[in-house]
Amino acid sequence: MPQLKKQKKAVHTEWLNSRSGYFYTISRHIHSCKTAFQKLELVDTDEFGRVLILDGITQIAQKSEAAYHEPMVHPAMCTHPKPENILVIGAGDGGIIREVLKYPCVKSVVLAELDEGVIAFSKKFLPSVHKGAFADPRLSVQLIDGRKYVEENPGSFDVVIMDMTDPFGPSKYLYTKDFFTFVSKSFRNANGIFVMHTESPVARPKTFSCIQHTLKSVFAHTCPMYTYIPMYAVLWSITVCSNKSNISAMQASTINKKLSSNAVLGLDYYNGEIHVASQAAWPCLTKLLQKKCRILTDNRPDIPDEIVHN
Repeated sequence: MPQLKKQKKAVHTEWLNSRSGYFYTISRHIHSCKTAFQKLELVDTDEFGRVLILDGITQIAQKSEAAYHEPMVHPAMCTHPKPENILVIGAGDGGIIREVLKYPCVKSVVLAELDEGVIAFSKKFLPSVHKGAFADPRLSVQLIDGRKYVEENPGSFDVVIMDMTDPFGPSKYLYTKDFFTFVSKSFRNANGIFVMHTESPVARPKTFSCIQHTLKSVFAHTCPMYTYIPMYAVLWSITVCSNKSNISAMQASTINKKLSSNAVLGLDYYNGEIHVASQAAWPCLTKLLQKKCRILTDNRPDIPDEIVHN
């Protein structure tokens, strides 16, 4: 087996669980700082271009960020009959709001981000990610805990998209049945849709299963979608939930027409065919989801898999 030459460059190593992980080389450290909540680092990498690292964990990579942001946004926006009022929780880098604001039917987007430092950092150093989305007059930035904002604004939103860090520390209370119930109550009407990343079914299978069972305990329809995200180096899952719209029943032709009618063109990782195909689960994942699993609650929010903090 051929041996790689020894690297003289810095290497970022990241654990997916206590047994495995991945790495990439760093060609240059651009900037680092501490906010009131976390450490931010921006590096140039050979594989991904600029990468934003939060507390040692890869958050956004310039080269492949659309592989995450597009499926986080467009399945919900194409399924909802008229998505006008949108709430985005977290996502201070601006990638999610960039995709949401492509839809002319959108009247308002609220970005509930606790850490103002992430937004300021991203505005300055990641223009290729937000592409000016922060300047859109439809956007309102609320510097507040996402859960608190949801609890205080029932009956307000058509689509809620949550782009949060992994479920440890304070973030774990955004993965519980209690919180998802508040999300359901935040819908403007029965057509409301909720989207969140639901971890890796390969690297963190027990956590993935717990989150799926917890979502099912609140929402009438849950649709896990599976995709490989290069900057996370593993098969990942994004789940779209609703109490009325059956996302999994949407046909490819319907999705493509919705994208076309909204002039959402040139996507790299999403279309009608991908919408259908990404729902196909490996048989082992189907078996995993058929097993009994604990529902996450505010009283017992801790996930079963160990996530190693860098």
